[in-house]
Amino acid sequence: MLAVPASETSRTVSVGIGWRHPHYAQLLHEQPALDFLEVHSENFFAPGGAALAVLERGRALYPISLHGVGLSLGSVAGLDPWHLDQLDALVRRIDPVRVSDHASFARAAWGPGRTVHAADLLPLPFSDEALETLCAHVQQVQDRLQRRFMVENLSAYLQWRCAPGEREWAEPEFLNTLARRTGCELLVDVNNLYVNALNAQLQGHPHDPVAACCAWLDAIDPGTVGELHVAGHCHVDDAHGRIVIDDHGSRVCDAVWAVYRHAIRRFGAVPTLVEWDTDVPALDVLLDEAGKARQVAWHALQPAEALAA
Repeated sequence: MLAVPASETSRTVSVGIGWRHPHYAQLLHEQPALDFLEVHSENFFAPGGAALAVLERGRALYPISLHGVGLSLGSVAGLDPWHLDQLDALVRRIDPVRVSDHASFARAAWGPGRTVHAADLLPLPFSDEALETLCAHVQQVQDRLQRRFMVENLSAYLQWRCAPGEREWAEPEFLNTLARRTGCELLVDVNNLYVNALNAQLQGHPHDPVAACCAWLDAIDPGTVGELHVAGHCHVDDAHGRIVIDDHGSRVCDAVWAVYRHAIRRFGAVPTLVEWDTDVPALDVLLDEAGKARQVAWHALQPAEALAA
């Protein structure tokens, strides 16, 4: 792949990496050329201590994107007031460039006066009721934070069936409607799309996974997308069956880069994050993946005649 010309680097997408504990000290010391860092919000909820001190040092060098995994935006049990309080305090302290969480649920009522948390990102049914709940909670978060919020599509390993006669939304229109009703942005995780398409194929759907992902992207309203994610995934084949897992534990594969290229062509120069959360490699590997994202995006944005010249 051709490199991005030095004179053009300021005219491509903003690219960042997930900043994880193994790279805290090295990144602060070396200060590589990145446009932003992403951290998981919940890791910094404590009101002081070493973790928050490190984050503040990083914020002095780079814009920070806060990405959450615990708001449980789709839960009919409601948002956890403590969680929202901690997120609000962190946002005010760090002043992040973006704040996000997932179109999922984790909290549920468990008997009188009890609420349990699954510590996982569980999928929502694409129903009218689920949409109303998600819209209400996203609006609640935006009102509290006094800023626009982003909601990410999920890699889902099960699907709910709507009740007979109940409308079942296609996922892109479900998310489009969420964005229209609340004014939130969408965080489109390209790897999640591809994982879902591969698992659908394993279940017998006769589609090409890349083409299915591109069709999903084409159904999303372009003006709503505020960030893209790319990551690696793994294939599991054991006595329980075959499944693809969104483990964020390897380099981005060629098929996901192809879907990402399509996303950039549809949505434009959207900020892009390289995620890597398990088997975290050397920092140079992450920086190499960030460089590839920049290259793929730059070439995707060029007019066809310019690349042919």
